[in-house]
Amino acid sequence: MPRTRSSTSVAAPVSGLRRRWVPPEGSYDLRLALTPLRRGPADPTYRVLPDGSVWRASRTPAGPGTLRMSAVGGAVDAEAWGSGAEWLLDRLPDLLGASDDPAAFVPRHRVVLASQHNHPGLRLCRTGLVLESLIPSVLEQKVTSIEAYRAWRSLVRKYGEPAPGPAWRGRPGDGLYVMPDFRTWALIPSWEWHKAGVDAKRSSTILRAVRVARRLEEAAAMEPEQAAARLRLIQGIGPWTAAETVQRSNGAPDAVTVGDLHIPGIVGYALAGERDADDARMLELLEPYAGQRHRATRLIMMSGRIPARRAPRMELRDIASI
Repeated sequence: MPRTRSSTSVAAPVSGLRRRWVPPEGSYDLRLALTPLRRGPADPTYRVLPDGSVWRASRTPAGPGTLRMSAVGGAVDAEAWGSGAEWLLDRLPDLLGASDDPAAFVPRHRVVLASQHNHPGLRLCRTGLVLESLIPSVLEQKVTSIEAYRAWRSLVRKYGEPAPGPAWRGRPGDGLYVMPDFRTWALIPSWEWHKAGVDAKRSSTILRAVRVARRLEEAAAMEPEQAAARLRLIQGIGPWTAAETVQRSNGAPDAVTVGDLHIPGIVGYALAGERDADDARMLELLEPYAGQRHRATRLIMMSGRIPARRAPRMELRDIASI
């Protein structure tokens, strides 16, 4: 469960557009569906308040928008503000997992079955927005999560804009922000990337992506395999980054994250007791879940069956000090 600061509050004198979505029959977990969209505990585009509501700020094709979602009984109540409000509410069901089909998944291992039993409300989200998942995924390439989250937080707060709608109150920096538009990303000076701890390889990849942002955003309407192929046409975007993106933008149930430092060992250990499994072995073990391999991997990651760490943690790098 995401941690929140109880000191953060929202003044909501201005009403936004509203919509209620009723999930299909069965269990549903709002935060479980949306958690993959959260980039670290202090993501400036994502907040969970003590009342259980989830807030997201997005840059939609119609403009910036803020979306508040709350589970109420068996439904999800949503309210949205900004020029992107209508766009966000139109796509609310997909965001919350309406286009996902959990019934298509059949557990083949006890650990997966147990995890599914413990997380019956899992549905895969689909944002319909590519760059908002692609850019933070590029920032996460070959660095620790701490470094990547810090870079995302720094760049969004400095070059993004306050989210539309209710005024946020709390500690400095607690406000909700919309990520920069594509032109602003392209105009960030090289030294500002450096100050944010982003090396030239990752910043160059983001710059290449935002120059063809409209073509990449079209991938949200494609089948996941075609969407990933389009992303990989950009130099610096490989299988890992493409999978991490389409899992979120396209709700891809079969997009396997290959090239990860930890996931093959976790999958290998959970399914076969093989903590040293590589990508090839991971894909072999996941073969019974063809078509649903991302869902299977996510259930494994939530199972708690994680091998004890044997190697030291990846060293934090302070690129800004170089």
